[in-house]
Amino acid sequence: MLTPDETARWSRQIRLPQIGADGQEKLAAAKVAIVGLGGLGCPAALYLAAAGIGTLGLIDDDVVDPSNLHRQVLYRESDVGQPKVVVAWQQIRGLNSQLRLMEHALRLTAANAMFLLADYDLVIDGSDNFPTRYAVNDACVILKKPNVYGSVLQFEGRASVFAPGHGPCYRCLYPSPPPTGAIPGCADAGVLGALPGMIGSIQAGEAIKLICGIGDPLIGRLLMLDMLAMTTEQIQIPRNPNCAVCGDHPTITQPVEYADSCIPLPVGLAGEDYDLDDRMTPRIARRRLAAGERLMVLDVREPFEAAIASVPQAKLIPLGDLPQRADSELGHLRDNEIAVLCHHGIRSASAVEWLRSHGFKRAKNIDGGIDRWSLEADPSIPRY
Repeated sequence: MLTPDETARWSRQIRLPQIGADGQEKLAAAKVAIVGLGGLGCPAALYLAAAGIGTLGLIDDDVVDPSNLHRQVLYRESDVGQPKVVVAWQQIRGLNSQLRLMEHALRLTAANAMFLLADYDLVIDGSDNFPTRYAVNDACVILKKPNVYGSVLQFEGRASVFAPGHGPCYRCLYPSPPPTGAIPGCADAGVLGALPGMIGSIQAGEAIKLICGIGDPLIGRLLMLDMLAMTTEQIQIPRNPNCAVCGDHPTITQPVEYADSCIPLPVGLAGEDYDLDDRMTPRIARRRLAAGERLMVLDVREPFEAAIASVPQAKLIPLGDLPQRADSELGHLRDNEIAVLCHHGIRSASAVEWLRSHGFKRAKNIDGGIDRWSLEADPSIPRY
């Protein structure tokens, strides 16, 4: 039963006949997990808190970075360097002191997704990488939790609702992660700051509809928003009876772990340094350079990026110039190891694929790019 103060606070929402006092009580009893407190998670968290959700679980292992501020509206300049879950808790608490907030200052993975999401009624997926996205999907299907999906890139956003037992899941739409380098992330391709605010708000609205049992949620539909043209389109997503996780005969019974490059992680390498046939960690690359080994670092970023941050020993050839310059500038290194570097490991993965197909059989990707190099191998290199 709502108190007089609660009735007054949410009066504009309660007046909606589809919600009313009963719907407001459902919101107060609901427990929602938000995976990722970035461009999508920030507006979703704010609007759910403002709507009167009873419990919000905040899941993120990152700290606030200056590059976040143009789109992640929970944070201020003074918050740079602070854990996102801590800052978000403080901001949201100021908006709704009645809200119960659960902090999970860690990265959701296939190993912990089931545990983290088990106690929540619904999940908002605000993640920005495929390993987390697939872990969320698999766990939600297995746990029978609705998964409110969103994604953004440049000027385009997408949203849908994956409700186990009522429609398809994310794997029905995308059965497996894309090939390494096929889809750039926001860090490489950019994103207009207002766009995630729109998609995150849609996710909050879909969550409210699901909790209150009203309207027509985006179950079985993918909403696509082109902000540059300001057009929307919807496509139907059929449930795939052969889906590996939600199909008639599922073969996935636990969330699948993928590396950041969307290649399944070799057993025993998660969280550790590695130097494999096709990739290595920045720490390994730096260690081998310091030891004087014959390892060439090829930087395939743009010159303006290299001016911001660079590895001193690296040779710069932007990815778009590689086909024209490889023979003349790298031909004498065809039998040598070439460790390829970009911002986050996406463009470099494409470069490695091209190099190997053109005779550079010992080309390797530096996983995580120069951003991970700065975090793990050499903090003196600026992040951007």
